[in-house]
Amino acid sequence: MRKVRINVKGRVQGVGFRYTTKMVADQLNVHGLAVNNSDGSVTIEATGDEKAIQDFIKKVKESPSPAGNVNTIDVTDDETIEVRDQFLAR
Repeated sequence: MRKVRINVKGRVQGVGFRYTTKMVADQLNVHGLAVNNSDGSVTIEATGDEKAIQDFIKKVKESPSPAGNVNTIDVTDDETIEVRDQFLAR
C-alpha cells in the first residue's frame, strides 16, 4: 500500500475540486481526505495500491473539476498517513 500527501495549488477552491477529487478517488478505490488550506491550496492524503495512486495523481494533476486549474502539485510519500475506509472531502 502506498500513502501519499499531495499539495495542490491553482484554482482549486470554490470550484468543486474536493468533491470531484472524491469522485475520482471512489472510482479508483483510493481512500483518504482532501481539505482546503488557508493559503488557497488543497491538501490531499491518499492511500491505495501503487497503480491506483499513480492513476489518482495523474487525474489530480489534470484537475478533476472542469472549473478548476492546477498550477503546481507536490507529492510526498508519507508512511504516517492514517489509513481510512473511505475518501472524505472536508
